[in-house]
Amino acid sequence: MTIRIASSRFYIGIIPPRTVSNRPRRDVSIMSTRNGAASGEVGPTTMSLVGRRVKSSIGLSGRFAEKRADAVVASASPSSSSSSSSRAESVPLGYTSMAMGLAVATVSAVACLVERATSANVPDFDPNGQRYDQSTYVGRLSRMLLACDPSLVLYGDDEVRRCRAMVDEYELHPTDPPTGGITVAEMNRRLWEAQRVASSALHPDTGEIIPRPFRMSGYVPFNGPICVAMVASQSTSALLFWSWANQSQNALVNYYNRNASSEMSNETLLTSYGAAVAAALGVAFGLATIVRRRYDPTRARDMMRYVAFPSAVVASSMNCYIVRSPEIDTGVPLVNADGMDVLPNETSRIAAERGVNSTTLSRALLQAPVYFLPPFMMGAIAPLKNAIASNPAMRVPMTTYLLLVCFGIGLPASVAIFPQMGEIRVEDAEEKYRHLPDDRSDGKPYEVLYYNKGL
Repeated sequence: MTIRIASSRFYIGIIPPRTVSNRPRRDVSIMSTRNGAASGEVGPTTMSLVGRRVKSSIGLSGRFAEKRADAVVASASPSSSSSSSSRAESVPLGYTSMAMGLAVATVSAVACLVERATSANVPDFDPNGQRYDQSTYVGRLSRMLLACDPSLVLYGDDEVRRCRAMVDEYELHPTDPPTGGITVAEMNRRLWEAQRVASSALHPDTGEIIPRPFRMSGYVPFNGPICVAMVASQSTSALLFWSWANQSQNALVNYYNRNASSEMSNETLLTSYGAAVAAALGVAFGLATIVRRRYDPTRARDMMRYVAFPSAVVASSMNCYIVRSPEIDTGVPLVNADGMDVLPNETSRIAAERGVNSTTLSRALLQAPVYFLPPFMMGAIAPLKNAIASNPAMRVPMTTYLLLVCFGIGLPASVAIFPQMGEIRVEDAEEKYRHLPDDRSDGKPYEVLYYNKGL
């Protein structure tokens, strides 16, 4: 009996000697080609049976044939498993896009519910005040939920200007009674809503319209999909690209929502942007490289999703601090409770540093609900867990929906930790602010002053 082995096609033939018998030639072949089942591909079970026949028929060369047969069986098994794995890991783009839209609508619905739930107790409109009590976290959270409402990006520039004019007209005629059968309570509500629409698109210091992708109300629809892509990144190149996109968008959000009372040169802005993005990419690349070197490819691919969280925390914090740090050098103006500048053309670097530090901390805290809540909910909530187990293809759309909702709620929750208008006691500020008379209290010195910390 002779043996032919063609390793390039994984062919093993058993050919009976012609001198032994005149029986028909019997060949047993195992082939693995690129043409799939049509070219003779067989399943692992059939290969195992054939492999055993090969090994039992060979005699002295049995050990060698055993290794070859096992190798052939092993060569076919990954083919079927990899195809099933690729089917399980395929991303249903249609359902994922629908999940993104549904998540944005959910965040907007939460803001609408908060507004309607508090509409019965609307305070009298004050253009220099706030609809919700800013001394409590619940009040600040309610305000930020309404400020981050994605539906606000649907208002055009003309509508924004009309709302601004409506607020300005009230300031000129605050005692005029409402007309057209509108009650005082309804008029107050309309004024608060007009102020909300105007402040969502107009910078409080410059009055300029902020581009939609860089408004707080545009954070979820524009930055949310980038965060989804970052979490789904399983290669270094993908993680670096989406980290760059994320930090570029974050840098522009930080710039357009900064305290703009102190001007910064274009050179300073470009330097800050370059440093912020370089720091972000350095963190992402460094962590990804460590993971790739310390773990095998399969394990490293699974761990890449965990690289996104620490890199996002460090990168977002550094991004915010670097972009906003020029404010510390120039300082920010301090105002009284009525919003009036107590020292025109003067600024406080101490207040500016407090504002930048608090904003940087809120950016770091924002990452926690985005990266931890979705996997926790998918593992702890039985209906979600069972739905994914019965239909694995829905894992990506489900993760996308939960991530964007957590992002949309986590953003106002983290920003609301610190009041928009920070306060500073005069003894903690520079010397020039410590003995200024307060005309509202018979010339007594100010005890507390305020500053806009930015968002």
